[in-house]
Amino acid sequence: MDDDQRYLAVRSGDARFDGVFFVAVTSTGIYCRPSCPAVTPKRENTRFHPSAAAAQAAGFRACKRCRPDASPGSPEWNVRADVVGRAMRLIADGAVDRDGVGGLAAALGYSERQLNRLLAAEPGAGPLALARAQRAQTARVLVETTDLTMSEIAFASGFSSIRQFNDTVRAVFARSPTELRRASAHRDGAPPPGTVALRLAYREPLDLDRLFAFLGARAVPGVEEYADGVYRRVLRLPHGSGVAELRAGAAPGHVRCLLALDEVRDLGAAVQRCRRLLDLDTDPEAVSGVLGADPLLAPAVARAPGLRAPGHVDPAELAVRAVIGQQVSVAAARTVAGRLVERYGKPLTAPSGGLTHTFPDPDTLAAADPADLPMPRGRARALVALSAAIAADDVDLGPGADRDAAAARLRALPGIGPWTADYIRMRALGDPDVFLATDLGVRHALDRLGHPGDPRSAERAARAWSPWRSYATHHLWESLSAPAAAPA
Repeated sequence: MDDDQRYLAVRSGDARFDGVFFVAVTSTGIYCRPSCPAVTPKRENTRFHPSAAAAQAAGFRACKRCRPDASPGSPEWNVRADVVGRAMRLIADGAVDRDGVGGLAAALGYSERQLNRLLAAEPGAGPLALARAQRAQTARVLVETTDLTMSEIAFASGFSSIRQFNDTVRAVFARSPTELRRASAHRDGAPPPGTVALRLAYREPLDLDRLFAFLGARAVPGVEEYADGVYRRVLRLPHGSGVAELRAGAAPGHVRCLLALDEVRDLGAAVQRCRRLLDLDTDPEAVSGVLGADPLLAPAVARAPGLRAPGHVDPAELAVRAVIGQQVSVAAARTVAGRLVERYGKPLTAPSGGLTHTFPDPDTLAAADPADLPMPRGRARALVALSAAIAADDVDLGPGADRDAAAARLRALPGIGPWTADYIRMRALGDPDVFLATDLGVRHALDRLGHPGDPRSAERAARAWSPWRSYATHHLWESLSAPAAAPA
């Protein structure tokens, strides 16, 4: 889009572009979402920025009405596999706060200077500014939803000093932290003690019922549970563990999230992992525009227009579960994974309902004897080898991973075939363009739709569905639950 097209989107209040770009008004010094009802700027007074950090770096303050920094993330960064996309995913996961810009650059294989230049050219701000914007948003969530002291919030959000915290909050939100807390009476009730409540924004439509049903059907005992429209699971985070509770929000456009964390400084990482799990940053209109135009998939897309391609909160866990699920039913895979959790998982210091353990980490499973694992010997050896490769950093499945390199290394491991590597790539790495042509469910779905289900024919049909073939895979799986069409 050029600036004139962006201005038309702002004039029409189009919410589809919230988080894709931000509009700043020079006459007020404020930046907003494109859909903000309070912004009707003259064309000569508007400036457009690709990120909230870029608008803040240019000296603009966040609008108090539309809260642009809390808009859904740009779908571009999840789709892109280049270094900028990988860097944005790492920064969102808190890599700069944990490892500094040097650590971020090293993880990507670039120098700090090269990385700064690339990020300044596209997101419009360097890694420090992008991390600062994220810290500010984390701080506001803690100020508005907890009773922590301001000094506790400052350090939990990643700020190095209370003065830096105060100055940043004032610069970004035009209010002091105390004023933000005083004005937060509109929040959705006080959360239980020791928890943080927040709303996770998304672009409509979102088929949350089908999304939760998919996760609930695969819920591992002790780690996940789903009942009465509420999905809960244990999180393994950089500084400790936590429990996330997710349900539909009181109003459309938000998922309600309740977090109980061992360390409050893990808030930003926990939020990003929940967003990746529910695929909340995608643009459903872009997906349905491609898949809905295909005669083969159009009925399935019309039946479930807001279907998402769920990711995962822990790529290593997903990889292990993909191996467990080889050639067995979903129910059998749940049972085996539950036994692994009971034997090798770390018990929570404070169990919550049916949530009792974290999923076993790669180091623990790498040290396990394959003969002791509750599965066939060949699959057990594959699971131990995979865990050892992840523990030794021979396979990178993190948010900044090179997807092609990770898939190639996975396939080189014993017992990891194309289906397993591609399933891990689709869900653990969040690749939106993976098609599981050899998957039995995909083949059955294509046969029901009157298309040959053999892998070669399926691959040919799927070429028209790029770059959204992961969503096509989920639509085909979902179509199996629909009544079979009457024969012509």
